[in-house]
Amino acid sequence: MRHLASIIVGTMLLTSSPVGAASRPSPEAKLAKALEGRVAGEPIDCVNLHNIRSSTIIDGTAILYKAGNTVYVNYPRSGRESLNQWDALVTRTPSTRLCSIDVVQTVDLQSRMMTGLVFLGEFVPYRKVKAAD
Repeated sequence: MRHLASIIVGTMLLTSSPVGAASRPSPEAKLAKALEGRVAGEPIDCVNLHNIRSSTIIDGTAILYKAGNTVYVNYPRSGRESLNQWDALVTRTPSTRLCSIDVVQTVDLQSRMMTGLVFLGEFVPYRKVKAAD
């Protein structure tokens, strides 16, 4: 009987979620938090690279490009599953613009090995909502 009880307890421990896993926000929650207080504009095909100050990867979902007060969200056409917040984005473009036809490589920062290819989609600009007087 003791043996059966230890098997049941062991099975429960193995199938339960790890400590802290429930508190980790989902990619959709991270995206919603990043866009909180902003309104989407009309999608555009290209953004000027010199305006982009930083980029953020939302795991398996999107890339956020911050340009001043505007956040451009790119939902890749293909390769979304390669997006990992711990990877770096490597972009090679012949112009000064990043466009929806461009391909971005994801690279593991520790091993410096390529982890995937992401085919960009349109850029959706999100701007802060002006407070009503």
